[in-house]
Amino acid sequence: MTTEIRVLRQADWDVWYGTVELAFGGVAEAPEEAALWRELTPFERSIGVWDGPEVVGTTGAFAFRITVPGGAAVPAAGVTMVGVRPTHRRRGVLRAMMRRQLDDVRAWGEPVAVLTASEAGIYGRFGYGIATHNMRVAVDTTRVRLAVPGGTDEVRLRLSKPDEARDACEAVYARRVAARPGMLERLPGWAALPLLDPAGQRAGASPLQCVLAEAGGEVVGYARYAMNPEWTPAGPNGTVRLRDVEALTPAAYAALWRYLCGIDLTSRVTCFSLPVDDPLLHLVGDVRRCEPAVRDQLHVRLVDVGAALAARTYRTPVDVVFEVADDFCPWNAGRWRLTGDPKGASCERTEDAADLLLSVRELGAAYLGGVSLAALAAAGRVTEVREGALEEAATAFGGSVAPWLPHGF
Repeated sequence: MTTEIRVLRQADWDVWYGTVELAFGGVAEAPEEAALWRELTPFERSIGVWDGPEVVGTTGAFAFRITVPGGAAVPAAGVTMVGVRPTHRRRGVLRAMMRRQLDDVRAWGEPVAVLTASEAGIYGRFGYGIATHNMRVAVDTTRVRLAVPGGTDEVRLRLSKPDEARDACEAVYARRVAARPGMLERLPGWAALPLLDPAGQRAGASPLQCVLAEAGGEVVGYARYAMNPEWTPAGPNGTVRLRDVEALTPAAYAALWRYLCGIDLTSRVTCFSLPVDDPLLHLVGDVRRCEPAVRDQLHVRLVDVGAALAARTYRTPVDVVFEVADDFCPWNAGRWRLTGDPKGASCERTEDAADLLLSVRELGAAYLGGVSLAALAAAGRVTEVREGALEEAATAFGGSVAPWLPHGF
């Protein structure tokens, strides 16, 4: 049978989502988790590939707004639920979905598409570049000591039920979004995602807990975590499994980490997603005892090169002509003159001679300021034509903080 791509109908959700679960190993999600994703799924922005009565491919695209260098929130398609039934691998199903989806994103007027990948090597051929990384830590709290800044002792900590603290935590999160590229504005309904805590997925840990940091009668930070008790012949050896932590001041951030590292009956704090430049690295006395490890996180695809590059600002003045290769979205191919500085930018088609040669994948990797164009050039992925253009562009694209995605989708 020939396959057909269709926009997802609500009546087809169960079979569509069943294909997603099958593509990711066939283990059914907890009912409350599946129910949340059904509530969040934009049906009109999701598609399925049908082969007769079967859904053999799935993908969707949330309508996000992502922070870019300079603090602006730019419309971005958050690509999600990408899966292909095992019987239909290597038959062009994924490519057909990516083709349809990027055409749709362009029609929606969203200059950027973003995703997190189950396998890092899948999406480069569709023009996605790895733009952010996250850091995992396992802090040995029996060996690590914190050097906290002044004012830490004045921060009051208070335990709260996670659902009761939701609004206070969301207010802190909203104030943090503009400060770091890669962060996402919360869409309606998304405040429930960090609170999702299916009992069957706790792997022996406690229900989710929340501690609030307060100063001047205001909530200025929070940490959400679970406790994983463990006992050995030598005594307690539990783990604090940190889900997320945000704070508005250095003192509040330090107070939260001091609390987490000092919980009774535990000897480590683990966290699977922190920025690669997280302040924790400078609070601890022995960073090796934190076992930091870095992996790829957000993959970025410029759907409209001109609009995307004009939407952010640049750390230093820049005036360069990129010659962009983009076989998958040929409307981006050709020469673009980027002119910008810390106040704003423009990016227009030009016939002027190229200063730098690269593909749209490299532009996506460098877009949020976390990957250097100079590093990409050292790998042979950017070619300098005009002497000095690489240094100019690489410096301008850089940022004062590392980009980071706060949660998956």
